[in-house]
Amino acid sequence: QVQLVEFGGGLVQAGDSLRLSCAASGRTFSNYAMGWFRQAPGKEREFVATINRNGIVTRYADSVKGRFTISRDNAKNTMYLQMNNLKPEDTAVYYCAADERRAVVTSAVSGYDYWGQGTQVTVSS
Repeated sequence: QVQLVEFGGGLVQAGDSLRLSCAASGRTFSNYAMGWFRQAPGKEREFVATINRNGIVTRYADSVKGRFTISRDNAKNTMYLQMNNLKPEDTAVYYCAADERRAVVTSAVSGYDYWGQGTQVTVSS
């Protein structure tokens, strides 16, 4: 299995940028499609972005499209989420996740097998 740890959360103002990182250890990182999800207080965990095993295919939630960019560096066993023009509604705990079953990306929470512990992102207005 793979272990995932997120870094880079924090408190920022609306319009600012943050870059989240997800460091993987354990099994071969390039064997996993990866995703970012977030969960705000009182809400269900929701899809943010996903990237396939070789980094060629990406997909985004409509709410972040054009502002967030997902990427990965398989040589460094790390995935990233560049978040620009942050809004208060982006406030949530952000989780990275790994899917070892599919070669294609999925936005479903149930499609992922391993999860990190989460990192808090707070955007003030």
